[in-house]
Amino acid sequence: MSRSKNKKNQEILDGYKKPKDEDYDFERIKLYFLNQDHSNYHQVISDRTCRDVDFEELFMTVDRTCSRIGQQYLYSTLRTIPKDSKRCDHFERIIQYFESNTKAKDKTILALHQLTEHGAYFLQRLIYGKNLTKPNWFWIIPFLSGLSMGLLILIFFYPVYPLFILILSVNFVIHFWNKNNLLIYSNTLPQLITMKNVAKGLTEHVEILEDRQQFKRSYEAINEIAKSAILLSWESRASNELGQIGEYFFELLKATFLLEPILIFRIINTLNKKKADINVLYHAIAKVDVAMSIASFRDSLTFCCRPIIAEHDGLLAKELFHPLIQDPIRNSINLEKSESVLISGSNMSGKTTFIRTIGINAILAQTINTACAKEFMIPKIKIHSAIRIADDLFNETSYYFEEVKVIKEMIDECETGSQNLFLLDELFKGTNTIERVASGKAVLSFLNQNENIVFASTHDLELTDYLTETFLFFHFEEVVDKGGLSFDFKLKSGKWINTNAIRILELNGYPNDITEEARKLANGFRKVESIDKK
Repeated sequence: MSRSKNKKNQEILDGYKKPKDEDYDFERIKLYFLNQDHSNYHQVISDRTCRDVDFEELFMTVDRTCSRIGQQYLYSTLRTIPKDSKRCDHFERIIQYFESNTKAKDKTILALHQLTEHGAYFLQRLIYGKNLTKPNWFWIIPFLSGLSMGLLILIFFYPVYPLFILILSVNFVIHFWNKNNLLIYSNTLPQLITMKNVAKGLTEHVEILEDRQQFKRSYEAINEIAKSAILLSWESRASNELGQIGEYFFELLKATFLLEPILIFRIINTLNKKKADINVLYHAIAKVDVAMSIASFRDSLTFCCRPIIAEHDGLLAKELFHPLIQDPIRNSINLEKSESVLISGSNMSGKTTFIRTIGINAILAQTINTACAKEFMIPKIKIHSAIRIADDLFNETSYYFEEVKVIKEMIDECETGSQNLFLLDELFKGTNTIERVASGKAVLSFLNQNENIVFASTHDLELTDYLTETFLFFHFEEVVDKGGLSFDFKLKSGKWINTNAIRILELNGYPNDITEEARKLANGFRKVESIDKK
């Protein structure tokens, strides 16, 4: 192997250990996920929850895949919670195998890297897409092909040049018109051949295959397509003038005898019969790639754990942290049966980030068997969120009305019989204080039934007085002194007492008239509230 080749391979192996430095084309990455049948999953993570937990940023952090199909499968994996542990168990088996076979791991990484061309994004279309159908008039294509061949032979015996040139012209028109049909497969079929070659490498590691015999049968079946596809040259690989002349001659030959339309529909016919076999190879390769990506992601963390997904009504997290934050603060929490959490605190103190941390780790735990914590236990649970809600100007929907619709969807989920994790940030902040507290209490109490777990944040200290029976109270707090405002982002037990909003106004240069009046009014409100409680 040349020195330059060795250097390139080493760069690939080193790059596998790090997040990718590339532009992410999520429209293509999503294709496999969008084309899947989702009926057999415990939950498909919604677009709203993905936005709320910064899913795309999370995906880019986890993604260490080497191939485009692995990248697509990882995206789908992170957005689908399976009903059982089979998928995660298979990932763990692959991870353990390559941990003890580093040479095989390096060889597999280099093999997978062959599938980095963008055409590989469309391999899933060969499984789920609808291929071209042969038109009724297609019989004329082999007829014209045979006619041109017969006329070419007759030229040596009879003066049929005019007829041959006429048929040749017709064939040329059909040949170049057919390029539009060919374009659909021009980037994909070469990648199918590459995928077959990558799959050949996996036959050396039968321990990581789910069904070895089926994989072998599928690999052999794909050879039929590969042999036909090789005959079609979609890309010029000529490296010199002589090679280019050969390329032009081959193109002339294909046009004269209409080889491309004949071959393309023969291949399509085979593709339609072999979709199941393509599916087997696709998933075998993708799962290996994703498993190694999971291992690399785990190695990048200061620490992590394999979560316990148990018949447990509560949630346990020890030294839990957010994987997207550099030098994150770790927090712990332990919830027993029917307990939920109400978090109070000022803006920027860490409430919303902690709720997102819970959501992200609930997703990672159930999809890739990984939690950013020293210990993490959670039931099989569906995840729903209402964190980033905005006005829908296109549909003329106000913030409050949009929030009402989102919360109603959560209420409906309570009727499904599944255990749910609800993540809410400042419930009903689009309306007045009295109705916000009243509606918030009623909704949170309702969501907390049937063993659901609720994490909600609030600025309304009054809300805590109505949820003492079923919610645990935690808070984040800030320190305000002459030096300004600072946070420790540590989750603390109990209600938030030390409010500092008016003090922050003073630190930011508000006139004394404003801050003094605000302080007097606040004290008056507190006295009235205290009397009402008595």
